[in-house]
Amino acid sequence: METEIDLSSITLRPFKLTDVDDFMVWAGDDQVMKFIRWNTFTSKEEALTYIKDVCFPHPWRRSICIDDHSIGFVSIFPGSGGDRCRADIGYAIAVKYWGKGIATRAVKIALIEVFKDFPDVLRLQAYVYVENKASQRVLEKAGFHQEGLLRKYSYIKGKLRDLYIYSFLAPDSPSRTQDQMS
Repeated sequence: METEIDLSSITLRPFKLTDVDDFMVWAGDDQVMKFIRWNTFTSKEEALTYIKDVCFPHPWRRSICIDDHSIGFVSIFPGSGGDRCRADIGYAIAVKYWGKGIATRAVKIALIEVFKDFPDVLRLQAYVYVENKASQRVLEKAGFHQEGLLRKYSYIKGKLRDLYIYSFLAPDSPSRTQDQMS
């Protein structure tokens, strides 16, 4: 019988080079990477380079952790100039942890942190494949609102995709998000 995960044990932290083996478990899995713009990682060396060259300098990329082991990521991509009022969010977790509330918990933690870390950001938005029902549920449970369908919006891994756009506004954040954490 599978043990239930205490959602209060989920943490977000910056990536470390020592995460590489855990990183490969989920970033090397085609099922996880199916809905991510990156390609599936095929080697430890490739993963180390990615952690050093992409994760470390990224403005807000966090490892989703259980007992300090990386089981996924949450990234925030803040806009600049006239777009500094908004940021995009992306996330993924290892298949082993799907359907357990972990991604929702990680997104809720990110919501609290991101509006503190980027005071100009008033809008967090996510683009989700129409066929990725699980990610849609994660966002809805975290308090995001589906704003619409973006038809034939973007080529992702060579295929033209329809995407839903979701948003979460900073005024929704402080009390609502704290209440949802419980």
